[in-house]
This record gives sequence, structure tokens and C-alpha cells, in this order.
Amino acid sequence: MAVARTRCVAILGVTGHVIEVECHISNGLPGLHLIGLLDTALNEAKDRVRSAVMNSKYGWPDTRVTISLFPASLPKRGSQFDLAIAVSLMGAAGTVPIERIAEPFFLGELGLDGRLRPVRGILPAVVAAAEAGATTVVVPAANAAEAALVPGVSVVPASHLRELIEWLRGADPDAMPVYQPDPAGAEPSGTTRSEDPPPDLRDVAGQPLARKALEVCAAGGHNLWMLGPPGAGKTMLAERLPSLLPPLTLKHALEVTAIHSIAGTLPADRPLLSRPPFVNPHHTATAAAIIGGGGPVPRPGAVSLAHRGILFLDEAPEFPASVLDSLRQPLESGTVTVSRAAGTTVFPARFMLVLAANPCPCAEASGVGRCQCAPVVKRRYLARLSGPLLDRVDVKVTVTRSTRSELLADRRFAESSAVVAERVRHARERCARRLSGTPWRCNAEIPSSALHGRFRPSAAAMKPLTACLDSGALSARGLDRIIRVAWTLADLAGKNAPEAEETAAALAMWLGAGG
Repeated sequence: MAVARTRCVAILGVTGHVIEVECHISNGLPGLHLIGLLDTALNEAKDRVRSAVMNSKYGWPDTRVTISLFPASLPKRGSQFDLAIAVSLMGAAGTVPIERIAEPFFLGELGLDGRLRPVRGILPAVVAAAEAGATTVVVPAANAAEAALVPGVSVVPASHLRELIEWLRGADPDAMPVYQPDPAGAEPSGTTRSEDPPPDLRDVAGQPLARKALEVCAAGGHNLWMLGPPGAGKTMLAERLPSLLPPLTLKHALEVTAIHSIAGTLPADRPLLSRPPFVNPHHTATAAAIIGGGGPVPRPGAVSLAHRGILFLDEAPEFPASVLDSLRQPLESGTVTVSRAAGTTVFPARFMLVLAANPCPCAEASGVGRCQCAPVVKRRYLARLSGPLLDRVDVKVTVTRSTRSELLADRRFAESSAVVAERVRHARERCARRLSGTPWRCNAEIPSSALHGRFRPSAAAMKPLTACLDSGALSARGLDRIIRVAWTLADLAGKNAPEAEETAAALAMWLGAGG
């Protein structure tokens, strides 16, 4: 019999790699043999495929069946190869024409009764198929909305193996309809109307400096550290930061959606994530949960799930020191490299870091006679946040408990998220015009070489920083962070470049002395 070929996609990290699935039926002892550097889940595909084919009322060849997944040197993991294996076998057995299965890509896991089950990573898989020149991709019906996000590819949703085989055997290629998104069920951005709006900044009263810090961080993409006793509003502030950020561009939305698809955290009713993600891991999370990794198949961690969004670490000193220090590399490079014996995987991880901490272990407010922690205990507690990590935080603010009169008075001046987000939008547009023609989109992304070249403030504006730099109170990295914040303050003020007022305010924010 002839060799039947079709195609599938293997996911390594967040990148798809085209896999050619070949099936050959030959004389020999009956059995199905899979070759091509497979993992356990893929080795088990032989039993799933056999049951699915037989329960779909098709005959199983009573001879030797060899299925090769090429390239053989590329690791292949997961169950998304089931459908391609079954279709190639049907082609080699003569059940379907081999020319009908050569061009499309087939992705999906098979149930024992022949049903197609959804799989993770459909979006990066279809992107890889489109880059390989595919015009048709067959996916489980539950994954069709996600696959349809890739332009230029016809998505064929399939619910059962028999339904798909009969379509491949038929003379009319249009017998199985191509998936069409429902325009009434989704917004133009790709999100559905069921997406809940984020909390409003107007709910936070009595913290004008902290609200200003949030606005600055949202406008420039800066990292934030909030220090204060419980009940002061640190968590409320962090949860309202996403409401100040502009929606993701289509390119960034596809990046974020691909990561969440691979991690299996993509909501079923939202095939495209158009809002910046907000990830809030518990302080008992391990380094693998935060950075990524895990078993033999590296999985994206919290830093990657927060890509193009916010990573919020509440009770930051309670996190293990190894976890906190592991954040330093992705904060600088915007990527995470997970190395294992089987290979190296790179995940994107460009996020805004928001840290919240109590001033001492007892978490009681100072100045009211309740905190009994000695000064050395407080220093040891906050020292869990290492100097190199805090050096990468652009804005530091102290959040105190407000009195009743302060709360009542501040409510008259508290602005809604929509009002603040409008100022953030204008500041980002000003920044985008300045950075046009560069790969950077916000001030936090500008590298040091550009900060001290094309975007270096004037000598008069740098004067508040030179004294701190000469005395050693300011590191070179801290200087870069302050200059970036100064540019953001200038954008919010509508200025073409930061002046001494902006650099002094940025220095105060970096030192935690005010806003």
C-alpha cells in the first residue's frame, strides 16, 4: 500500500513546529508502531486511535502499521497528534483519498468513541500552520473560535472522527462548513460581552499619593512597590491598576492568548484576551509556578501568564527568597529561559511587577501602641526583598491608614478609572509618537543606551540626580529607572522633555519619599 502523509504541529514553549505524519501499512505481525521521539502521552495515542477508528465503524488493518512523525529529532509531546495519526492511517488503508489529507493540518485529541476533544495551544499551532502555507486547518469544534483568530486560514470544526472521514471521502469539499465567528456574540476586539469590567479606582479613598503612583506606572509601564499596614488599601490599589491600562494591540493580544492557550487558562467564552492580564499568585507558590517549568514538559509560569500585563505579589516578603530573586532576570530581559535535560524553552515575560508588603511581621500599624516588633525584626523582615530586586522597582510608595476625616475629604477628589485612563492614554500616545520607528512602545522599555543618548534629559534636568549619583546613594540602574519615570511624568504633563521638576519627582518616587 502507498504511504499516506498529512501534517500536524508540535508546540515547544510558545512556538509551533510543523510535523509531517507518515503512515505505512506493510506485511508483518499486526500492530501499530509509532516512531519519532515521543513522550508517554503520545505513545498512548495508539490505543486511543484504535478505539476511535473502530467505534467510528471503520475497519482496522490486521497487519503491521508504522507511523512516523518527522522530524524525528524534534521532541513531540501531548495528545494533539491523535487526529493526524488517525487520518493518515485512514489514508494508507484506502479509506480516504491520500491527496485530500496531504495539504490540511489536523489537530485534536480523540476520545475512545471517536469524539474530538479540545487541546491546548491551538492558537500558536494554527499560526505555525499558516506560516507553513496551510490554507485549511481541522480542529475540534471547541477550539474553532480560537483557531479562527489567525487570518488567512480556513478553520474546519469537527466534532467526531466519522463526520470528518465522511467529509474527506465525499466529492464536495464544501460539505463540512468552515467556521464563521458569530458577530452578535463577540466584540470587534474578539472578547465576548460576558467579560466583567475591572474594579474602579474611585473606590479607593484616602490614598492620593498611591493613586498618583498608579497613574504614573500605568502611563509608563513601570514597576511599583507599596509598603503599608493591612487595611490601608494596597490590594485594592493593585486590583484597579488594570482598569488604567489601554487595551492590548492585536499583536500583543495574540501573544497573550497564545500563552494562556498553552497553559490551559484561556476562558472558554473568550477566545481572544484583549485586556492586560492580572496575575496574583499565592505566596506559597514555588519557583516553577512563578518562573515556569515543572515536569519534563516546561509550562509557562506566572511571569509568562502576566506577559503584557501585571504580576502582583501580595505579602511579597512571605515569598521564598529564591522565588523573589528569580524575578530579576525576566524584569531585565522580558523573557524566561527554562533549561532541562531534554532541551531549553524560552517563554516571553514582559510584565509590570507590583509588590505589596507590610512594614513588619505582626502587621500591626505603628504609632498606635500595638506593634511590638523591634527595629531589627522589621529590618530583617523587609530585607527579604533584596536590594537588587528593589533596584529594579521604579516607583515606591508608603501607604498609611487614613483617618475618618481624611477618607471623607478625599472622596470628593477621587477620580474614576475612566478619567485617569484617559490621561494615561494621552501620555502613551505622546510616548508612542516619540518612540515611533523603534521597537519600544512605553518608557519602561527604553534601553540604557538610548536613555543616555537620544533620550537623555538636559543637564539642568539631570542636576537633582548627579548629587545622589556622586554620593553613591543611586546606582547606575537606579539612574536609568528614574530617567524613565521622569519621561513618563513629562508625558503626563504634556511636556516635550523632562525638566528638573520631573526628575526631582521621579527621584522622590524611586526613593519612596513621596509622589
